Amino acid sequence: MRKLLILATLAAVALPSLLPCPASAGITYSGGVVRFGKNVRVGGHDFSNRTFTRKRNAVIYLYKGKPGNEGCRWVVHRDGSKTQVCHLQSVPQNRR
Repeated sequence: MRKLLILATLAAVALPSLLPCPASAGITYSGGVVRFGKNVRVGGHDFSNRTFTRKRNAVIYLYKGKPGNEGCRWVVHRDGSKTQVCHLQSVPQNRR
């Protein structure tokens, strides 16, 4: 089983190494906020028009096969922050 972990909570130092060309990919970064624009796909799944900040994070797991707990859910932490946890099956290249 192959897992890919993507953290949308990006520090200003880590952003250039994770997103080499954010403007062409429809992803913008401004002052601790990551915004996904039009036609942004992760593993073949649509993640367009989403905004993530320090208080709203995302963790996306991509599986080669069908995951046991498929889908996305929001987890609320004690400090009031929320994390969207997604367990998704990667869409094959020929079906994207």
